[in-house]
Amino acid sequence: MSFTQDCNQIFNKVINDYHLTDNIDTPINNPYDRDSIENRLYLKCWIDTVQWHYEDIIRDPHIDPIEALQLKRRIDRSNQDRTDLVEQIDSYFRQKFCDVTPLPDARLNTESPAWAIDRLSILALKIYHMREQVERQDASEEHREKCQRKLNVLLEQQVDLSTAIDQLLEDIQAGRKYMKVYRQMKMYNDPSTNPIFYKK
Repeated sequence: MSFTQDCNQIFNKVINDYHLTDNIDTPINNPYDRDSIENRLYLKCWIDTVQWHYEDIIRDPHIDPIEALQLKRRIDRSNQDRTDLVEQIDSYFRQKFCDVTPLPDARLNTESPAWAIDRLSILALKIYHMREQVERQDASEEHREKCQRKLNVLLEQQVDLSTAIDQLLEDIQAGRKYMKVYRQMKMYNDPSTNPIFYKK
C-alpha cells in the first residue's frame, strides 16, 4: 500500500467517524498509537473535518453575533492547531529522510510533503460532501447532475494529488528532491507582532 493510500483510508475513516454524530463538540477518539504517523494523520483530518462544519455554521445569516464571535475564536484556534499538525507531519518526514544525501542536481519542491497531505485531507472532505449532494433526494435532478460532474473532477484530482505526493516522497527518498521546511510565522497570533496587542 502506498503512503497516500494509507492517508486516504485514514481520512475516510475520520470523516465517517465524525458523521456518526455530526456534532462539532464530539470528542475525538483517535484509534492509533500516539507516536505513530497514523495518529497524526487521523488528528489532522479530524481538525479539518470539525473546521469544515465550523465554516458551515458561521455562514448562517441568522447566527447570533455573540455565538458567531465565539465560533470565530474556535476557527482561529483550529487554524493554529492545523498548522501545528502540518509541521509535526513534516518533522516525521524530515526524520524519515534524514540519512538521504540529495543528488548534486536535486531540486526543491514548491511545498513540503505535509502541506500536500493537508490538501489531500481537505479533498477527502470535499468528496464526501459533494457525494452527499449527489445523493440528496430533496434536490433537483439538475442539482444532482451538476454535483456529479463536480464529484468526478474531485475524484480525478484525488488520484492525481495522491500520485504526485507518492512521487514526491519517492524523489526525496532517492535524493532527486530535497525537503526544506519553513515554519509558519503567523503574526496575528503573536502579541509581539500584532499591533492590536502591542500598541495598547
